[in-house]
Amino acid sequence: MIQLLFTLIASEMLLILLFSFKTPLRKLVILAVDRMKRGRGPIMVKTVAGTVLIVLLSSLNSMVTIQKRWVDDGAVTPTDQVLMVRHLLEATLMGGSLFLALMIDRLHHYMRELHIRRKGMEVIKKQSRAMEEGKVSKSEEIKALEEERTSLQTKLKHLELELESKAKDVSASEANVVALRKQSEGLLLEYDRLVEENQNLRSQLQSVDRRLSRSGSKKNS
Repeated sequence: MIQLLFTLIASEMLLILLFSFKTPLRKLVILAVDRMKRGRGPIMVKTVAGTVLIVLLSSLNSMVTIQKRWVDDGAVTPTDQVLMVRHLLEATLMGGSLFLALMIDRLHHYMRELHIRRKGMEVIKKQSRAMEEGKVSKSEEIKALEEERTSLQTKLKHLELELESKAKDVSASEANVVALRKQSEGLLLEYDRLVEENQNLRSQLQSVDRRLSRSGSKKNS
């Protein structure tokens, strides 16, 4: 019993050392403890721990009984001393083994949480790097769009200036057309006046010719 307890305590101390230092064996130990906590593992561990606790209580009870016997008898026999030492050693070893088992469970729990947090930090770092790379690509895209917008604004200003010059030319042409139209209307009126005067002059000339012809015929007669 005592040899078994010493072996159990040595094994638990070795597990604690493997948990405490970063070695290639630590991952294997963590995986082994993970498997022990799955399926029927927790039930078996609880059963063993309960058995050890019952034996521990029995040893403590025996120690109390021996202590009462010493008080009642007033004498200490060698047998009682050997039994007291044996029960004390067994109780100490069992209590230490239970304490170390609890420490192993807590260390495993904290190592798992630390591993999960490290993975989460790695994921966050990867996401931040991806976001930074995305920001860089987006900034380059924004610069390209700004350059394209600047070139388009320059072309638009050039087109607006060209449109203004064309509009001025069109307005000047329209003004020339209006002036030419007015001038042509004035020329038509002048032409009509001249035609009318020409007709009047012709009619006057015909009347003069008639008078002359009449006066010449009278002289001849």
